Amino acid sequence: MKSVISILFLLCLLLFVGSIWNILAIKRPGFYPPKQVLKKRASVLAGGGVLFLLLSIVLSSF
Repeated sequence: MKSVISILFLLCLLLFVGSIWNILAIKRPGFYPPKQVLKKRASVLAGGGVLFLLLSIVLSSF
């Protein structure tokens, strides 16, 4: 069970890193995807990160 929780925490971390990467890409000039696409992608990744964080917290409490 601990390995599943650690995988969920790792997945949460990766999603948050991807979200931060997309947020920082908005500020870079000349980056290809339009800003609306980057904002949507960052919000989806952050939402997934929050979901996996809550799931891993709930599973670790058992």
